[in-house]
Amino acid sequence: MAEPLASEDQFDRWVSDHVEILYRVAFRLLGDQHEAEDVVQDAFRSAWTSRHLFDPARSERAWLLAILRRRAADHWRRSNGRRSTGRVVGGSGELPHPIAAAGRDPFADELSSTMQRALGRLPEELRETLLLVVVGGLTHQEAADLQGIPLGTVLSRVSRARGRLREYLLESTVSTPARR
Repeated sequence: MAEPLASEDQFDRWVSDHVEILYRVAFRLLGDQHEAEDVVQDAFRSAWTSRHLFDPARSERAWLLAILRRRAADHWRRSNGRRSTGRVVGGSGELPHPIAAAGRDPFADELSSTMQRALGRLPEELRETLLLVVVGGLTHQEAADLQGIPLGTVLSRVSRARGRLREYLLESTVSTPARR
């Protein structure tokens, strides 16, 4: 027997509870506010259209981040090095209302451009795993399940990513002389 569709109210709660986390992860993966907004919008559109597949025994956030991860991969394939068009998805009747973060990056003060550059230097698998756990707030086991890798691999990747970030940030403070 198929699970009942999520109601519009339940979907609205998913959006309000998880949009900030999804945007944070998308922004840190893509490094661009508008592209992150587009990917989050696409992820919520996909969640709305596939809400019948949601398993209530699973974490909402893990399910939404799995969708976001696929939409980010789709975005990378489509853009193939080109910049996004800045198109915002929504308003076509597929969703109850459009979802987008407006204005400047609301998390700009949280992670500096130095941190974003350091994240960009990490190998993809380390960066993604770190972002799912630290920014996305998934448990290590949820990140392992989402990525289809063993728990020990997630633990190792997060540890290595943190160590490399620390090295990259120390390099940037040594190479940037203090202003007087």
